Amino acid sequence: MGISLSSRPAQVIDLETMRQRHKAKQRLIRLAPELDGLEMVYQLASDPDAYYGMPIMAWGLREDGDVVGLVPWMEALTPCHRLDDPEQGRFVGYRDPETEELLESAPPHKALELEHAAAYFDYEETREVTLIQQLPDTLGTHALCIDDTQGPWQLKQVFGWRLYSDGNIEALLADESRVESTPILPGDDCLYPGRSRHRLVYFFQRRIANRIREQDPTTLEALALMVIPHEPMEQR
Repeated sequence: MGISLSSRPAQVIDLETMRQRHKAKQRLIRLAPELDGLEMVYQLASDPDAYYGMPIMAWGLREDGDVVGLVPWMEALTPCHRLDDPEQGRFVGYRDPETEELLESAPPHKALELEHAAAYFDYEETREVTLIQQLPDTLGTHALCIDDTQGPWQLKQVFGWRLYSDGNIEALLADESRVESTPILPGDDCLYPGRSRHRLVYFFQRRIANRIREQDPTTLEALALMVIPHEPMEQR
């Protein structure tokens, strides 16, 4: 007969509740724009000896206190550390192009900025999802919008980003029929969250967007292979 090693009663562990709590701790609660040109560095399995740089759009403070870099990547403004695909890109670190220093984590000045801002703008939690913050897009990001896989694609400029109380981030696109003044700025009535109208939204740097506009055959072929087989993944 076995001997109990503990006098404490057995506890039932609700794994789904634990997953939800873990996800909540990773929720973004504050954003800060990157204005000094810091980059995300990543590698590709097809070229393991090379390193690639991509400008960081913003930094995000998570509920657990971690600060992460954010880049427009595939279907979302994505935390850099979540890039862990050998074909699409694997995150290596952050780089200051002026000093060429490679950082494993967010620079301290950005962490302090976000912590102080989050303490100052201490929003009361509500059951309804509310708008927390808006940032302008500073990189010339474009969104490829698809409503039907058999229909035409729309390539639209991203004018800004919205952070909501549930941690989700939406890209702001323009309804050209409602533009009343230029330049278009975050907060203008002509702007709408991309996923409120389009079934699929993929983000590209300005350089790639220009190749799409020019109908570069190689770019369009790679685009078709990347976009068509995929369904939209959950916003993170």
